[in-house]
Amino acid sequence: MHKRTLVKPDGRRLLLYGREPLADDLGAPSPSTAPHTPNPHLRWHPLRGEWVAYAGYRQHRTFLPPPEYNPLAPSRSTEHPTEVPDGRWDVAVFENLFPTLSLRAHDAPPLTVPTAPARGVCEVVVFTPDAAATLGRLPLAHVALIVDVWADRYEELGRRPEIAYVYPFENRGVEVGVTLHHPHGQIYAYPFVPPVAARELEQQRFHYEQHGRGLLEEMIAHEIADAARVVYQGPHVVAFTPVCARYSYEVWVAPVHPAPSFAALTADARRDFARAMKTVLLKYDGLWGQPFPYILAFHQAPTDGAAHPEAHLHAEFYPAYRMRGRLKYLAGSEIGAGVFTADSLPEETVKELQAVVVDVDA
Repeated sequence: MHKRTLVKPDGRRLLLYGREPLADDLGAPSPSTAPHTPNPHLRWHPLRGEWVAYAGYRQHRTFLPPPEYNPLAPSRSTEHPTEVPDGRWDVAVFENLFPTLSLRAHDAPPLTVPTAPARGVCEVVVFTPDAAATLGRLPLAHVALIVDVWADRYEELGRRPEIAYVYPFENRGVEVGVTLHHPHGQIYAYPFVPPVAARELEQQRFHYEQHGRGLLEEMIAHEIADAARVVYQGPHVVAFTPVCARYSYEVWVAPVHPAPSFAALTADARRDFARAMKTVLLKYDGLWGQPFPYILAFHQAPTDGAAHPEAHLHAEFYPAYRMRGRLKYLAGSEIGAGVFTADSLPEETVKELQAVVVDVDA
């Protein structure tokens, strides 16, 4: 993997990655030359016992621009600003122009609940210069490079004393709120462990202390032995619909043997992780014959300085799935009470995914 770090005129960093050496003349464009000074803040939610981030300026971010203007695509003219340069590169990472978290945050407003500057990092990960591509349709070697990029960002961001948790994710499809069609994901580096990850880690920690073995490691062993819900099994990584899936067509991807983060995976395991992800994504698209909307969330060990032997890296795909000709959205029980109602059984929907034949090496 080749990497170059540049600075945009507004002060934000741009990181370019390539499978081949990068040219020396690559630029770092930005929509503005004015200094980037976002100031988000956190407010404590007493009833939920968690932080809520506030960044009102996000209302003005780009939303579904016309095809001739894509700020994540290399510039083709001087009429529209762009975030990535012309030239040869494979993956680009830059600080979000409208971040939920910022290391520049300061002076949170005094209120009736505790507040704090929302100090952290929000990065955009542009998967490819090709605006018409999708993550699952990229060559396998390119997907493997993206896994290497996630590992690099985990290590670099996790070394910062302000950062307690590095969370890569992708939203795909307007059904799940995507604001730009260009294939891209994001990385949020939080100053705290976010609630969903904290809850998972709590359960994993309890199981590890009681049994001396990882909870997800044990679940994976059962899924492999059962085989009924397995979508992909490679030498290092498995993809499966969990027995406790809350969403129809939900799939998890994880190394068979515990690894706390992308950075802890061996080179072979990273390549197998890429193959597993691409298999799942091709099956999703093949099942519907069109790009499939989903949220892809990665959970890994916190970077808070504590030991986390319970942590087990894994990806969770949450589809916005079609059921009886319509999209299923979260409703009152799921959002308001946190109790999910599944409209189908994991053992039934996984058969549809298993039946889709894909060519990962194409």
